[in-house]
Amino acid sequence: MIYTLTLNTAIDINIRCQGLNPNTVNRTSHTQYSPNGKAINVSIVLNKFGKSTTALGFFGGFSGKYIVDELDKKSIKTIPCWIDEITRINVFINDGKDEYKLVGKGPFVVDEKKTEMLTLIASLCCHSYLVISGSLPNNIEPSYYDLILSLCHKKNIHVILDISHPKLSDLLRYKPLLIKPNNDEVKEIFGLETTNCDQIVFAIKKIHTLGAQNILLTMGDKGLYFSNGSQLWFCNSVAIDLVSSACAGDASLAAFLSVWLPEQNNIELAMKKASATGANVAESDGLGLLNKIDSYMQQLTITAIK
Repeated sequence: MIYTLTLNTAIDINIRCQGLNPNTVNRTSHTQYSPNGKAINVSIVLNKFGKSTTALGFFGGFSGKYIVDELDKKSIKTIPCWIDEITRINVFINDGKDEYKLVGKGPFVVDEKKTEMLTLIASLCCHSYLVISGSLPNNIEPSYYDLILSLCHKKNIHVILDISHPKLSDLLRYKPLLIKPNNDEVKEIFGLETTNCDQIVFAIKKIHTLGAQNILLTMGDKGLYFSNGSQLWFCNSVAIDLVSSACAGDASLAAFLSVWLPEQNNIELAMKKASATGANVAESDGLGLLNKIDSYMQQLTITAIK
């Protein structure tokens, strides 16, 4: 079983309009509502690819209920931890030229609910997989990650980490099965440049020494890299018209995992599927239709890097 954990769930509203002007009424041409939160997206895309998944997270109010109901419609099982405050709502506006991202901090989670979530994680099956992705809610300290990863280590739960918090560097001492930083996060969290191949090779080697077993490095329209510690591969990207970059990285991770787990092989196929899926999502609102992945995969090439 692949479990996903979203500590800061959300509804995403994707809006399109023709121009965005202050102090006036701006009429929208398109609005889409989506259950969201990074690991929620991973569950949705895994489900799309026929992989069994269960979504854990904090949910609150009408917005939290909406997310659980929408996942239920997709036949995705949830293990919700209900809180009193309302789940956040994020707004993404595309005015035909630029994209504006309005992302909320998230709700306040009381200590009792933090403990309840840890109890839920402790009840998961041994030797399963837990994808931890996204930001922390309003009042949860980064040390909460330590409690989660310590529990997973004791239960032999394989952890996949996709977080942009500086805490990621310290969490590598728990030797997560896979991490998925992007190029900006590698610079911000680890202080490492990724502007050329030599820098990328150095950065990936350095991150492995900190404890990451496998690394999926996404670079947007510059492609992606995967390293298992002994070999490094590169996959190019396909050219698209960008609509929204939101959700693309989550979808790429899910696509990769849908092929790579549980045997951790078929790496080239997993990389092509990850790159194609990310591109298909980036040319859509939210996760989109995921209807061009096969054709995009045929345009991709995998290169082994010494």
